[in-house]
This record gives sequence, C-alpha cells and structure tokens, in this order.
Amino acid sequence: MTTPPPALLIAGHGTRDDAGAEAFRDFVRKLQLRLTDVPVAGGFIELSPPPLGDAVAGMVARGVRRFAAVPLMLVSAGHAKGDIPAALAREKERHPGISYTYGRPLGPHPALLRVLERRLEEALEGTAADRSDVTVLLVGRGSTDPDANAEVFKAARLLWEGRGYAGVETAFVSLAAPDVPSGLERSARLGARRIVVLPYFLFTGILPDRVRQQTREWAAAHPEVEVRSADVIGPEPELLDLVLERYEEAVKGDLRMNCDSCVYRIALPGFEDKVGLPQQPHFHPDDDGTGHGHHHHHGGHAHSHAH
Repeated sequence: MTTPPPALLIAGHGTRDDAGAEAFRDFVRKLQLRLTDVPVAGGFIELSPPPLGDAVAGMVARGVRRFAAVPLMLVSAGHAKGDIPAALAREKERHPGISYTYGRPLGPHPALLRVLERRLEEALEGTAADRSDVTVLLVGRGSTDPDANAEVFKAARLLWEGRGYAGVETAFVSLAAPDVPSGLERSARLGARRIVVLPYFLFTGILPDRVRQQTREWAAAHPEVEVRSADVIGPEPELLDLVLERYEEAVKGDLRMNCDSCVYRIALPGFEDKVGLPQQPHFHPDDDGTGHGHHHHHGGHAHSHAH
C-alpha cells in the first residue's frame, strides 16, 4: 500500500478586510481543484477565520496524518519565522501522531516578478509612457524584522534588473521607514515625473487600500508629478503554480536557499545567456595570493548551478 502524499496546509497572515479574507479562502479552493489527489486546507494566524488550528483539526478529522505547510507570504517575517512554526508545534501536541514539513515563503520568485511587471503595464495603459520615464515605487507590508524589509528591497532590485524602468524605489505601509509619502517624495527628488505605486501584496486588504489612499493624497498635493496606482498580485495562475512548487519542495525536502533568482538557473531579463553556465573557480584581483610566495585559486561558486 503506497503512502498518500502529505496534505497541503496554507498559512495566511489574516486580515480585517472581509474581501481579503475571502480572496485567501477562494485561492485555497482553487488549489484544491488543481491538487485533486491531495487534501488542501488553509487557515490564518490572526484576525480572520478560519484559524490555522481549525484547518489542521478539520484535516485530522478526515484522517490526514502528514502535512506540508506553505506560508502564503511574500517575505519571511515574524509570522513565517516564528508564529507559523509555533502554531504547527502546538497542533502536533494537540494531535499526537501527525507530522509536517514546512515550506518557504513565496517571494521574490521570477514568476511573481512577471505578475508585478504585468500590473505595471496595466497601470500604464493609455499612456505613451516609455519605461525609461517610469519610476516604480514598490510598497511592502513593513515589519520590525530587518531581514523581512531587506527582502522587499531585493524584490525591487530584481524587478528593476533588465526591464528598463527609470528606477524602482521601495517603501513600506506599516512598521518600517520609508513610508509611502516619503517614498514618493524621494522618487520626486530623484527627478521622477511619472511614478507607478506598486503594492507588494498578494491580495486586496486594509493595507493595500491604505497604500492607494496615501498615494492619492500625495498625488493631489503634487500635481506636477503623474502618479498611478497598480493592483495587487492577486490569484494569478503564476501564484497557484508557485505555491504548488513550494509544496513539492517541502514534500521532497528540496529547500534551496536563494536559487529562485539565480541567473545561472533562471532566465532573468537581460541575463538569459548565463542560464546553465558551468561554474569555474576564478581569481579575485585583490585576492590573488601575490606577496605570499605562492598562488592560489579562490574557490568561489564551488557548487554547480548547471543542472
């Protein structure tokens, strides 16, 4: 008798926004339609039903014993690093005999960068704007965790690379600086005359609404700058595919670190020729061993990307 594959448990932030919570629940239903032979359930850490514990209890009642949990989050902040593992550990105590593996947060994956690029194009429809005239302000949730905030800057840089925008600046809607007005101010000081504010959020909710409102208020006070708001990522096919990819990784234990945006694995705009290149040890000009009486290789990139 073959062991059934682990169930997929989706862990969400939670939101006070009914439409946002429903968007999450609807996304979980879409995942179940895609994964016909695997039970799928989703729950929230806080603020909205169902809580993660209820999602686990419901699956345990159906006979599920093995789970792969995927955080439906763009960055690894306190929720992904602490709250979800703590909640899963608590469920393990409540339901002896269950086991789980834990997947990675979603971003900044090239598939999501493609959706963000699409959102920017939609926001610019009807203008004759050249990308080189457009400054993007990517707005993240914001966290007290510096690593999580740095991930948003990484997403901004990856979005900028090879796509031809004048620049991609970064701001946050809560808990971290710069806030949205400061990010817009900075963009204007850098000479931006056309700005698209791009929310780095999966679904609609209180915080994306706040980004849009603050953008409107700043734009009204600065009529000399053209400011547009782009939409959130939303339940796109790329997001479904990515969650399933994270599920497969968790099931197989293939939790690679930052290979999602590695130019040797993924065709990133402007760097397509690097995919699959074998990696050679290389010399660093400032570390070439001269003066030590011997010459040595710097063994960078010892791991092969060329799968």
